[in-house]
Amino acid sequence: MDPAETRLLSVGTALPGPPVDNVVLGKHFRMDTLWQQWIETFIGTRTRHLAVDLATGEQRDTLASLGTAAARQALARAGTAAEDIDLLVLGTATPDALMPATVNVIADALGIDDVVTYQLQSGCSGAVQALDLARRLLSTGRHRTALVIGGDVIAKHYVLDADLRRVPPAELVNFVLFGDGAGAAVLSADPDAGDTALRTTRFRLVGEGRAPGQILEWFGPAHPPGPDIAAHEDYKAIEESVPLLAAEILDDVLGELDWKRDDIDYLLPPQLSVRMTEKITGHLAVTGAQHINCVGETGNNGNALVFFQLHALLDRLVPGDRVAGIAIESSKWIKSGFALEQL
Repeated sequence: MDPAETRLLSVGTALPGPPVDNVVLGKHFRMDTLWQQWIETFIGTRTRHLAVDLATGEQRDTLASLGTAAARQALARAGTAAEDIDLLVLGTATPDALMPATVNVIADALGIDDVVTYQLQSGCSGAVQALDLARRLLSTGRHRTALVIGGDVIAKHYVLDADLRRVPPAELVNFVLFGDGAGAAVLSADPDAGDTALRTTRFRLVGEGRAPGQILEWFGPAHPPGPDIAAHEDYKAIEESVPLLAAEILDDVLGELDWKRDDIDYLLPPQLSVRMTEKITGHLAVTGAQHINCVGETGNNGNALVFFQLHALLDRLVPGDRVAGIAIESSKWIKSGFALEQL
């Protein structure tokens, strides 16, 4: 079967807790109003959802619980029973544990057994990599219906009692960019199952000889010496590189399908932050397309973002619409993209 025959049947999403705005975040970390203004001016994120209760430090949700909730929503919307899933793929940078794999915990919670599962360890491009793997495996004819999940719980890496007045400015961005969440999609190998065709998925590692733009440490019982800040981000390198990589992968996606920028009705751009998204979309110059953005409300919830964009998009599509989506991973520089067409 041609991979281009893969159908996207539905999308589900899940967010933990109530939205946390910049005022609440600033009060918790004892930062003044100038810091809040800096977030609004240079980052643009207005709210985010956190799996950790800032007041108590309690982790209210896990990646498994969020992924399960998103998957149940996607299955219900597709009218697909859990037992009909014969392939499950999860993309995440922040699994709940080294073992067991979070994808298998989700499968158990959904009542899915005797099934092929994969867990991909990746940053923001992991969602596209998961879609790509599912699409390719569906094309073999050995699988009929896939459940693809992407999500991250980053707040568990926060040092909740950190005094941000003593944190280097380059590290402050990590406390305002990110949120937690999960998304899921049901894919079918049956070309008659739905009207949204997943036309292509593409990704490439392009990090040879380049320092990571983002590092997320894994702090276990044997804590390494050094600072307690788990997340490190070279925001300047990201600001310079992501627009260029986004343009490159968009050209790759369009070139494969023989589409032009003017053919795109909807663009799902990378969602690092509101301001970065504005810069990226300006560089991409897809002027005739509507842009689907969510990061201002959800924060950067990593591998969930693509699914939140798709969630906002699917009900809008009419026959003939063409969609291009892009995700860029800055940890070791992966560019990824995909295309949909409404039949």
